[in-house]
Amino acid sequence: MKATILKISFLFILLLPASFVYSQDRAMVSGKVLSTEKEIVDFATVYLKGTTYGVTTNEQGIYHLKAPAGSYTLIISAIGYETVEKKVTLFEGERVKQNITIAPKTEELEEVVVVSNGISRLKRSAFNAVALDTKELQNSTRSLSDALAKAPGMKVRESGGVGSDTQLTLDGFSGKHVKIFIDGVPQEGVGSSFGLNNIPVNFAERIEVYKGVVPVGFGTDAIGGVINIITKKKRDRWFLDASYSYGSFNTHKSYVNFGQTFKNGFTYEINAFQNYSDNDYYVNAPVENFETGSIDRSKKERVKRFNDTYHNEAVIGKLGIVDKKWADRLIFGFTYSNMYQDIQTGVRQEIVYGRKHRKGHSLMPSLEYGKRDLFTKGLDMVLTANYNKNLTTNVDTSSYEYNWRGEKHLMNSAGEQSRQYSRADNNNWNGTMTLNYRIGRIHTFTFNHVLNTFHRSNTSLLAAEEMKSAIAKETRKNISGLSYRLMPSEHWNFSAFGKYYNQFVAGPMATSSAQDEYIRNSRTVNSFGYGAAGTYFILTGLQAKLSYEKAYRLPTIEEMFGDEDLEMGELGIRPENSDNVNLNLSYNKTFGKHSIYVEGGVVYRNTKDYIQRNITDLSGGKQAATYINYGKVETKGFNLSLRYNFAGWVSVGGNFTQMDVRDRMKTSISSSAENLAYGERMPNLPYRFADSDVSFYWRNLWKKGNVLTVTYDNQYLHRFTYYSSAIGAQNNDYVVPNQFSHNLSLSYSLQNGRYNLSFECRNFTNEDLYDNFSLQRAGRAFYGKVRVYFGN
Repeated sequence: MKATILKISFLFILLLPASFVYSQDRAMVSGKVLSTEKEIVDFATVYLKGTTYGVTTNEQGIYHLKAPAGSYTLIISAIGYETVEKKVTLFEGERVKQNITIAPKTEELEEVVVVSNGISRLKRSAFNAVALDTKELQNSTRSLSDALAKAPGMKVRESGGVGSDTQLTLDGFSGKHVKIFIDGVPQEGVGSSFGLNNIPVNFAERIEVYKGVVPVGFGTDAIGGVINIITKKKRDRWFLDASYSYGSFNTHKSYVNFGQTFKNGFTYEINAFQNYSDNDYYVNAPVENFETGSIDRSKKERVKRFNDTYHNEAVIGKLGIVDKKWADRLIFGFTYSNMYQDIQTGVRQEIVYGRKHRKGHSLMPSLEYGKRDLFTKGLDMVLTANYNKNLTTNVDTSSYEYNWRGEKHLMNSAGEQSRQYSRADNNNWNGTMTLNYRIGRIHTFTFNHVLNTFHRSNTSLLAAEEMKSAIAKETRKNISGLSYRLMPSEHWNFSAFGKYYNQFVAGPMATSSAQDEYIRNSRTVNSFGYGAAGTYFILTGLQAKLSYEKAYRLPTIEEMFGDEDLEMGELGIRPENSDNVNLNLSYNKTFGKHSIYVEGGVVYRNTKDYIQRNITDLSGGKQAATYINYGKVETKGFNLSLRYNFAGWVSVGGNFTQMDVRDRMKTSISSSAENLAYGERMPNLPYRFADSDVSFYWRNLWKKGNVLTVTYDNQYLHRFTYYSSAIGAQNNDYVVPNQFSHNLSLSYSLQNGRYNLSFECRNFTNEDLYDNFSLQRAGRAFYGKVRVYFGN
């Protein structure tokens, strides 16, 4: 009996606080949560800010929330929607009705959390990714490739000036290992006019960088990572953004973007840009002696480039419908681009051309369709399709050879590299489909499929009558991916995925040693990859990410077919495969007027059949680039990033990257002999580099709404060899030296950004800068820019 009384007393004590609290919860707020499309939003979170009172909406979007009487801020949030805050006052014994409408997020992939100086995290993504806000650079003359230099682990490599070949190095992978997308659409085969160093930074609202393991939503076969350029999606009633810049080496760049969205949902937009440069900067190069036919490589002269003019023009038109019941977005587009390029050097700088050039143009119609809650709630679909018709003509018919002084010498036969006047007719189809299906609040399935087909036919224009090659070069690529994401709370989520790769390749194969007889050869490859990624918020602002992928990369068009000039393709090249592991920690915190962002990451790659770009010797002392499969390569490394901002007046930050990419082949790939380069770093890959910048802002200078910005930035590159370090590195042969360059920019923005003026000095210490296979880049250069923006 005594024990029974104790139990009842203990139970009464436990229930007393609960009954007391319940007696205080005599006020209630309730209502319904709908989207802007009048759809029910179930499983939305509804809570009172700064309290523990909260509920979720039911399947009808209805919520009932009890709390003590008082004034509160009601917070409503749901995955895929903007968070809404509402002031609400609760009265004792009364029920307050509060219906809420929330809008879908404008970001197509993940929530972006912007921190100081344009760097941000894709917060909810379990994948190692950052986003670069281009707003700070839109008054500069920078291109998208320049903007990417701010990303941790990223190195932009150029073989010359405006219009030159650009390669991205990301966490130890370079060139074709890193894939480029615009609004989630792959940019394979779009032509050089849409190279990252040709697209003005104003073209993008932000740039997302996925390092290593990539979500299946891209449907890509990247091993190194993905660059996704996000264009402006804000639906202004009308806007105009126009700019013009002029600078050293007779460089002209202009850009205009205007459009309008009407109340009935009709929208249109025009993007147009052009680049022109003589690229006549000075370089240090050995000069050929025509009397002896020799080149003294130990003796270099300061000479001026003279056959390096480049210009391109591009116009992108879009029109369509937005915000309809049957389509959130239905856009038809058409793109035209034109390009002309003088070719000053081959793949090595000791080779110089005086008349060799290339020209081409592209026509590309496109279609984009997107719909949330297609057929059923939670099912979203995005479809894209485009066709690219590209004609590129290579001209090499000069009867003279040139040296770096501009002197010329009559040759026995025409052709500075190899006599040609040929046209490549490239036809490229690309289609993507992405389906997202959300089940309740925590489950999401994603399916993506990409189809890409390419067909190239070559025609010789040397004779009076055109001669078309009998055998075309063809490839067809299909990549399918399926992923599942579990997101039980805002604190952590997990994704698992699988990918299927299929590629068909066909083209001419020589059957004679003289390579004058060919047959059509074809092959098909299939591979299956898989992976997983997870993220966890250890503390508020402190996030950890871990991901793994068994990844495959299918050979690209250039690697299989070349460019019909200085790049020689290899039809039989095999896909790469790699085990990729990424671990990343980031911390983002605001303390009053101070904000700080710190990030650190480690990577590991174990790659087989690594596709390597090499230099091969041709007859007559000429050289070209080739591609081979190089057995085994191992990558280990880390990168660090730090950014600090004070009250919007000062922003300072920097990145440091160390990547060891090592040769793990014990025997030579061409024989069973010992590989002398075993354990050495892979050639022509930067492995240690850093950058930093500081910006000062004077706001409301002379007049409210005006801003003066002064920015200093620098880039450091540690010396590396462009052939194996086992060959001559001790004597500084085949070495790209240490480099430390500095840039300074000044911009003044008036009337809240309506009118903008900027001035820049690049490489103001006139450092000698070198890159791929020691090709030299420009020295000190000055640029000015005028920009206007009108809109609402």
